[in-house]
Amino acid sequence: MTSSDDGGYVHDPSAFSDGERRDGSAESDDSEWTDEPIHPDSADREFDWRGWILVGVIVFAFIVSPVAILLWPPDVGYLFALLILPLVPAVLLAVTAVWATTRP
Repeated sequence: MTSSDDGGYVHDPSAFSDGERRDGSAESDDSEWTDEPIHPDSADREFDWRGWILVGVIVFAFIVSPVAILLWPPDVGYLFALLILPLVPAVLLAVTAVWATTRP
């Protein structure tokens, strides 16, 4: 059975050339942002209060949390100390990093 018999989509690379189909229609209208891209130097990328919050979370995740794990009393439970204590700073660091690096 050939692919034309089943009535499904068959990709034909020769039907496309430089973003346009051979029938003259445009491939998509999503290319507007590539016409005039914003230069990175013109973007607002200063180290402001978001950066300092991220630095604080990094210090918490890499210094405070491991010290808390080391100082956790063994009779309280290692499940909490070895699973939950590292999980909280990791999630906090991930969320803060995404928040600090995205600009409105």
